[in-house]
Amino acid sequence: MSKSRFIKTRTRWCLAAVLLAGLIAPSPVPAGDAKAKSIPPAPSRAEGDGPFERLILRGGTLVDGTGAPPIGPVDIVIRNNRIEKIKSVGYPGVPIDPARRPRAEEGDRELDIEGMYVLPGFVDMHGHIGGVDQGTPAEYVFKLWLGHGITTVRDPASGNSIDWVLEHKAKSAANEITAPRIEAYVSFGQGREEPFTEPEQARQWVREMHAKGADGFKFFGYRPDIMREAIEEANRLDLRSACHHAQLSVTRV
Repeated sequence: MSKSRFIKTRTRWCLAAVLLAGLIAPSPVPAGDAKAKSIPPAPSRAEGDGPFERLILRGGTLVDGTGAPPIGPVDIVIRNNRIEKIKSVGYPGVPIDPARRPRAEEGDRELDIEGMYVLPGFVDMHGHIGGVDQGTPAEYVFKLWLGHGITTVRDPASGNSIDWVLEHKAKSAANEITAPRIEAYVSFGQGREEPFTEPEQARQWVREMHAKGADGFKFFGYRPDIMREAIEEANRLDLRSACHHAQLSVTRV
């Protein structure tokens, strides 16, 4: 065998060995395990108004997200953070008849939004809050989302730890910080020192994350029997799941 042919053959075998190792070796514990450092927490809310018992948005143009054309002008009545009424109060380019408008009650907050559009809040289904490697404060990330109309975000891996994300989820729900609503997904195996080797280990981990309050979890690829058991346990507990289809890991499935 010539020297050049030997080198090519050896290179192919080395590459095959690397690929085979990726197929049969246990999956590493994903980034964001229990030892990961978290970014500083978001500060307490120190600006803005509300929440209001009753809020009325006056004279906006509504895009309802169903595919229907915009309608307006409309007055939108919101009570305790829920839309109570959407009232058409006129026609584009025609002065609004005050008699058609919902009446304000004592203590209501009214906002004049004529010339503006109202849309449902956007949901970011894959939004990492960030970590120490990015060096971006949580406050900046949260306000950036809100500034672009994103009112709900799914953190797909909880890279700052599931406890950190759940704490901020609770604070956001209580209006204690300026942030979107948060759905907390946790990377599969987070908090473990070693990879899963038995399906029952995966089931137990899913139960532990459910007890903490996680909304779901995210795979990075795993041994098929372990993935199957984890998903079945998640379905039983009404948890959701997602998967990062890494090229080497997905070949196992």
